[in-house]
Amino acid sequence: MMKTLLLLVIVVLAYGLTALLRRYALARSLLDVPNARSSHVAPTPRGGGVAIVISFVAGLCVLYGLDWGVTLPVFLALLGAGLAIAVLGFLDDHGHIAARWRLLGHFAAAAWVLYWLGGLPPLSLLGWTLELGWLGTALASVYLVWVLNLYNFMDGIDGIASVEALSVCVGGALLYVYLEQPVYALLPLLLAAAVAGFLCWNFPPAKIFMGDAGSGFLGIALGTLSLQAAWLAPQLLWCWLILLGVFIVDATLTLLRRLARGDKVYQAHRSHAYQYATRQFGRHLPVTLAVWVINLVWLWPLAWWVAAGGLDGVLGVLLAYLPLVALAVYFRAGALEEQGNA
Repeated sequence: MMKTLLLLVIVVLAYGLTALLRRYALARSLLDVPNARSSHVAPTPRGGGVAIVISFVAGLCVLYGLDWGVTLPVFLALLGAGLAIAVLGFLDDHGHIAARWRLLGHFAAAAWVLYWLGGLPPLSLLGWTLELGWLGTALASVYLVWVLNLYNFMDGIDGIASVEALSVCVGGALLYVYLEQPVYALLPLLLAAAVAGFLCWNFPPAKIFMGDAGSGFLGIALGTLSLQAAWLAPQLLWCWLILLGVFIVDATLTLLRRLARGDKVYQAHRSHAYQYATRQFGRHLPVTLAVWVINLVWLWPLAWWVAAGGLDGVLGVLLAYLPLVALAVYFRAGALEEQGNA
């Protein structure tokens, strides 16, 4: 009962803080003004993701203080890296930080997480258990930085980043329940609660945008939660990769195609599959809802199957990603933008 009450309080807190941040952004003219690289058509307040950060951190302190499934290393990993990335994003939202300094900050946050979590856990791979040592730590660092950045890349239409985070966190929590470790489900549910309060304002048509502070925070938090899950049960890393599939596939395929073409990948663009889909449908809502449906009817069952031991994790990821790659190719992920739409 107390745990449910805490989650409800976090939803309300995030909702109220988002309302206050919207008023602040309007008063200070902190608006995303549409331009040639935008997917929205009206000036919209930004920076609402700070409400997610504050609400989640408050709940995290409660969970740790009451010893509800949050150990000191996990607490420090999430708190330190999450706040650092949120502050970096907040400063970038209010001005501009060069890409190289942002990237340096991202790798520093990843190093902090890996220090407290103990690096990359042993991997379950086609029946083998692999311990990669320092190589694993390096790969895990790149993974965390990529998840952080892809979340920023994919936060381009109303509600999509919020719906994805909500879906992934609820799916991850259900896996803990299935594995009879419900106390660990509280942490992803806490993040889901913070996102839910914000989503009330961000659902299409959005009344406020998340901003880099929120999207970067969600990226590093989800990456950290996935590694924590892998330390508890090796197959859960593959489950979280499955749950994150929509964002991983679209962002990765888009990046690879732009790199192959010689584009400056740090420049804003509208060539993700979800952005092409939005222009094709003429609205944000169908694409945002499609992300939720894909997670619910395709990725959740596959993650569950892997968690139950009925399917190898690597094979599960490949099976999950194949139709997502097909969808991304269909919607021209990474394709050169036409001059009229650029």
